[in-house]
Amino acid sequence: MNMAVVGMIAGMALGFATYFGGFGAFLLVAALGTIGFVVGRFVDGDLEPGDFFRPRDRDDDRRR
Repeated sequence: MNMAVVGMIAGMALGFATYFGGFGAFLLVAALGTIGFVVGRFVDGDLEPGDFFRPRDRDDDRRR
């Protein structure tokens, strides 16, 4: 499934949540979708736990 279809499904889910549950449901669905996306990336091996906690290299910022 390509990313356009995934985006469309996510948008429809958020729209339904907002229409039927209000803004609180919108935020809940958005947060759970984000968590599911990150967990999916971990399972696929595209992300590692160190990616969130590794300090930035300060030399790269100075060169720009």
